[in-house]
Amino acid sequence: MTGHPPRPGAGGPVPELFTWEFASDPYPAYAWLREHAPVHRTRLPSGVEAWLVTRYADARQALADPRLSKNPAHHAEPAHARGKTGIPGERKAELMTHLLNIDPPDHTRLRRLVSKAFTPRRVAEFAPRVQELADGLIDRFAATGSADLIHEFAFPLPIYAICDLLGVPREDQDDFRDWAGMMIRHGGGPRGGVARSVKKMRGYLADLIHRKRAALTPEPGPGEDLISGLIRASDHGEHLTENEAAAMAFILLFAGFETTVNLVGNGTYALLTHPEQRARLQSSLADGERALLETGVEELLRYDGPVELATWRFATRPLTLGGQDIAAGDPVLVVLAAADRDPERFTDPDTLDLSRSDSQHLGYGHGIHYCLGAPLARLEGQTALATLLTRLPDLSLAADPAQLRWRGGLIMRGLRTLPVSFTPVAPMAGDVSTSPQK
Repeated sequence: MTGHPPRPGAGGPVPELFTWEFASDPYPAYAWLREHAPVHRTRLPSGVEAWLVTRYADARQALADPRLSKNPAHHAEPAHARGKTGIPGERKAELMTHLLNIDPPDHTRLRRLVSKAFTPRRVAEFAPRVQELADGLIDRFAATGSADLIHEFAFPLPIYAICDLLGVPREDQDDFRDWAGMMIRHGGGPRGGVARSVKKMRGYLADLIHRKRAALTPEPGPGEDLISGLIRASDHGEHLTENEAAAMAFILLFAGFETTVNLVGNGTYALLTHPEQRARLQSSLADGERALLETGVEELLRYDGPVELATWRFATRPLTLGGQDIAAGDPVLVVLAAADRDPERFTDPDTLDLSRSDSQHLGYGHGIHYCLGAPLARLEGQTALATLLTRLPDLSLAADPAQLRWRGGLIMRGLRTLPVSFTPVAPMAGDVSTSPQK
């Protein structure tokens, strides 16, 4: 869709947005918008009209502005349009009361309950498991000399990790992988296999919560899983309903895996197409240093991050943003991918520099809705990239970059596939069939 005409004197037509061509490289179009129409009203592929915020300063303001609600009930459009921005039908409502759709005070209450699972100490304790998962997944294809890194590595790694954190039994985790795969392949649409996957997951989570409540001990044990912790909080007067617990588990699963899939996929692709930066990182890892890995992951999040647009916001009253008047009820979408390449904020923003020292990107948001799972995602990203580059040192892209396809969608940005080749190596476990979830 092309959106509305540019403001007078803006210089040329608005670039086409949300096409397949745009999905493969949206950054030139975002550069045009930043310069000529930084807060731009457009018609989305769904038919809903929304404001796109593309400059860093405006984006940072919008992400923290209390006048922009996360609750889709504030959308001023008719009911059929509101459904396209997240208003659930009655059958799905029990999975929609989650952190991405609510405001304070409910947001404050629910975030406080779940934040205990993502403390630096808890994430550090989880590091050996993430390393085990990364090595186990590489063991599956290490001897073959080729792989699709999305489906064989970047996708299963965070699925198994978040399932472990939630407390999903190992024998059930492949079911979660199948359900999540349906969602990621089809963009969370409302019909067919996606709807069946959501129904199965809803039923499974309800049953799991019942089972964990029945098995709950009087006092928490070390490393208690997140679902048990949520049940315990509910049973001790924190006013967490069973539907809220199920919705929390549901959104943590999906918000917690697809962002990491794209971080690992986009990050690996960026390194493979920037050989000098990749060589610097490999040399640093060979010397036992992690500083460049840590700054490098932040730069990869800025350069081509996993979340292209922040999730929906809705004006609760009239406001002005970036010189544009926004009416009450209007949807607002903050374009993180555009803001993080704003030359007013970052020097040479289109250049990948793993040692960039000032990379206060917005890839995980800003304000009260800053991504709760960012510490875990960073751990997974650092572990995945370091393990790939160390164990498969001559990893190379096995496809023409122009032939790679990016998933079309409004929020996430990620590759459909990432074919690679490398010199075959022996699995660490000595058995290529070793499963990381057993």
